[in-house]
Amino acid sequence: MELLANFLPDSLPLWAAALAIIAAFFTAALTAAFGLGGGLALLAVMSAVFPAPAVVPIHGVAQLGSNAGRFYLQRQDVVWKIVLWFSVGGLIGALLGGRLAVEMPVWLLRAGVAAFILYTVWGPRMPSMTPGIKTFFVTGAVGSFLTMFFGATGPIAATMLSATKLGRLNIVATHAACMVIQHGFKIIIFGVLGFAYGEWALLTVAIVLSGLAGTTLGTHYLRKMPEQTFQQGFRVVLTAIAIYLLIAAGLSFRTN
Repeated sequence: MELLANFLPDSLPLWAAALAIIAAFFTAALTAAFGLGGGLALLAVMSAVFPAPAVVPIHGVAQLGSNAGRFYLQRQDVVWKIVLWFSVGGLIGALLGGRLAVEMPVWLLRAGVAAFILYTVWGPRMPSMTPGIKTFFVTGAVGSFLTMFFGATGPIAATMLSATKLGRLNIVATHAACMVIQHGFKIIIFGVLGFAYGEWALLTVAIVLSGLAGTTLGTHYLRKMPEQTFQQGFRVVLTAIAIYLLIAAGLSFRTN
């Protein structure tokens, strides 16, 4: 046990590392099956057991690995036009998010994302949410900007994809490709800003491998899932995420 602890950052106990590895498996399986949900769940676990400065960068690496595996297994179903314009917007958003010293209250950020998700999933469709190049570009820019200080903004891309008429395989695969791009930008920028990824290397590898195993399981379930079941599950998971964010926003507001 002490030997394993020697390969972990000094500020992280062994039980916390083990919990993160186990959580990576189950949250990756959830994301592979329904296209989202796992990233936010893993962020919640990491926020509870990791030092604050490491949460968003290491979560980004874990999500890159999980989504890369999902992308590889589902690559034939990716809609590349969406990924292209999402990536262009994502690069701009990530650069702005990394450069601007904007201290937005956490409770306000979470409440805003929750409201956006709930309106998009359950509210009337606005003309501006009609799928197209502009929507894909703006979604990439906003999601990548917010992910620099919030971490899990996959639901923003998911709500954009829910406005399309794509099938479940196209939605999950395209979302995976978009998240690979978004988390890749984030990791690079945090590295430039000076985060020491090397201290977390062994744990990060273990988390990524665990996530890949979970992705394989979730993808297997996705391909057997009826389309109607997926659409219902997709909306339920999005709504659950929004409710979680509203509760978290309320708790954050009370502590300020």
